Amino acid sequence: MSSTPTDPLQFLIQRFQNYKSHHLLQHFPAKSSAVLVCIYQEQGKDGKDLRVILTKRSSTLSSHPGEVALPGGKRDEEDADDIATALREAREEIGLDPSLVTIISVLQPFVNKKGMSVVPVIGFLHDKNAFNQLPNPAEVEDIFDVPLEMFLKDKNRRAEEREHGEERYLLHYFDYYVEDKERNFVIWALTAGILIRVASIVYQRSPEFQELKPSFWKQPN
Repeated sequence: MSSTPTDPLQFLIQRFQNYKSHHLLQHFPAKSSAVLVCIYQEQGKDGKDLRVILTKRSSTLSSHPGEVALPGGKRDEEDADDIATALREAREEIGLDPSLVTIISVLQPFVNKKGMSVVPVIGFLHDKNAFNQLPNPAEVEDIFDVPLEMFLKDKNRRAEEREHGEERYLLHYFDYYVEDKERNFVIWALTAGILIRVASIVYQRSPEFQELKPSFWKQPN
């Protein structure tokens, strides 16, 4: 990590306050969902690392089975806003108690090919040890975490050129190996795009590679 925050919560609050796009949906479009980008600080070999929690979706799901995702999902009518959706879904999917998380920011939505609005909600987990992981077997096959900064690096990354109409864009794939699980995880597509955006804000720099986002994501350059 380029600069090690002594107070990670205040560090993250400042970085997202300085970011121009702050978005909170009170009136949802017809197709709307929210994901929780849950960041925590861990003491590592090279200092204190900011890491983000991810899931591997159940292989029995009809939509995106077995893929890596951020905790989250479609909004319910009872949800007051994007934050409520993201926290509810995180509790249902991985057993994350909302009281352990401080919400920092809500970013501009990404839009997928089907017109679904996906709103990234940024949260900080104060105590990773207090998080008692309870994956919902109907939705989640595995829970793991990765260094946030890896989404700015060219290492362990590959890209695939795709077309949408007459537009060409890149889908990025990040390979991550978890030693204690002895498994490889692949973070790609919209999840990778969201994490590239978040890492760029936190570390205040562009990725080492050409991003070439699809225009239908409706994301700033």
